[in-house]
Amino acid sequence: MGRMVQMTTSDRLVETLDGALPQTQCTRCGYPRCRAYAEALARADADVNQCPPGGETTIHRLAQILDVPAKPLDPTFGVHEPRRRAVIDEALCIGCRKCIDVCPVDAIVGARKWIHTVIAAQCTGCELCLPPCPVDCINVVPAAATVRGQSWPEYSHEEVRDWRARTRARLERLARGGGTRRTRRARKDTSAIKDAPTREQMRAEIQAAIQRVRARRGNTT
Repeated sequence: MGRMVQMTTSDRLVETLDGALPQTQCTRCGYPRCRAYAEALARADADVNQCPPGGETTIHRLAQILDVPAKPLDPTFGVHEPRRRAVIDEALCIGCRKCIDVCPVDAIVGARKWIHTVIAAQCTGCELCLPPCPVDCINVVPAAATVRGQSWPEYSHEEVRDWRARTRARLERLARGGGTRRTRRARKDTSAIKDAPTREQMRAEIQAAIQRVRARRGNTT
């Protein structure tokens, strides 16, 4: 019985800590998502000063919850910056879907080989879409801060709740489809390895896609 009570208490602590985080899912804290950071905090495996988007306000809130001293943001994890959001240069987008695959809150829409677009109101500014883009068509621009939340410098409670819900929905969707994708991938492993394109072939395909985009732009001017 004592074990059950302890687990329940731990779960509640994680929920409270997760509720104090901005839910940008940026991974700058060193964990794959805000919930994982909250779990590490509850286990005393992480410190309260690892969340750059949350800044000093979040640090003090986490310290209050854990009843530990607050401390300055650890520069190892970055610095607090004004709020930003991602924007796709649609003239350069080749529709590879790499940005869609990594967006933690499903804020990017589009189909393979079609132009993608970031839904501004849903973008957390995590910047996780930047590294996988093969044509560097994604930029980050300043985003207007909303109503200041209790635990975050530049995010409203409504936004944070929505980002948390969208993250959970995405993880559940991936979990449901993961088995099917793994099964299909396992059946194709041998042929996929044998027929996998070389790096030079991949570069050539990307350059060809860029040329097609530029050709389309020329035809519309």
